[in-house]
Amino acid sequence: MTKTTKATIKQTKSLMEKPDPLERIAAALERLAPAPLAVPAFDSADAFVWHVDPERLTAVETVAQVSIDLLVGIDQTRDTLLENTLRFARGLPANNALLWGARGMGKSSLVKAVHGAVLAQGHRLKIVELQREDLPTVGRLLALLRKRDERFLLFCDDLSFSHDDQHYKSLKAVLDGGIEGRPDNVVLYATSNRRHLMPRDMIENERGSAINPAEAVEEKVSLSDRFGLWLGFHGCDQAQYLAMIRGYCVEYGVEISTDALHAEAIEWQATRGARSGRVAWQYFTDLAGRKGVSLTGS
Repeated sequence: MTKTTKATIKQTKSLMEKPDPLERIAAALERLAPAPLAVPAFDSADAFVWHVDPERLTAVETVAQVSIDLLVGIDQTRDTLLENTLRFARGLPANNALLWGARGMGKSSLVKAVHGAVLAQGHRLKIVELQREDLPTVGRLLALLRKRDERFLLFCDDLSFSHDDQHYKSLKAVLDGGIEGRPDNVVLYATSNRRHLMPRDMIENERGSAINPAEAVEEKVSLSDRFGLWLGFHGCDQAQYLAMIRGYCVEYGVEISTDALHAEAIEWQATRGARSGRVAWQYFTDLAGRKGVSLTGS
């Protein structure tokens, strides 16, 4: 056998041993494709948190919440959201809800308290917390939840957008559902300090810099219109502030005279420069600590 023949045979074998280009491309795409989402044990908990990298749902054993009866000064808002949630839990039509307004006035606390109240009435309702930064992955989350028999309250806390933020487009997929529609077993509750989910100066900038200012503003402002319920939260007065603290004292068995409570609580809010449900809870936490009362499970 000549040297030329041997070289030809060796070259032919080398070519035959190389994988087909299409096979290499298919293998590469398979490596890049996300693995199928693992279905969590939904019976193991009533609350879950959505994570990315990798995408997964993790169970929350104990939800940080207060009793719905301790939320003072938001009676009408509380009743409206509770009724909407009960209808959803019963399998009836219900609206997505946007809770907006003054900071520290119990928006996220109300969502969690309502979920707890619905569970207490014997309904099967799961709450799933979704971070604003993870909105681009919400499509895969909805695809997972759509296949389930349980009903899910999707909760996005402190929702807002900046001028160059494109996450609001992902939110539209949750609210409108695209071609498939929003899953019948999913409803979205979001909280925000802003009614239109963006600062006023951002809206003004859109008007001043866009080729068609009206359309630029309309696209983003219309996002909040997709929520069927708008529930506003406003600052509390001093009587409501003190009533919140007194309610906490009764609930957790903290004993203090009315005069001492009022004096301390008013001084506390003065040093904070604010009066809200959050400030009331912070003062009560300090008071309970001084009194030696544990708030475990609160």
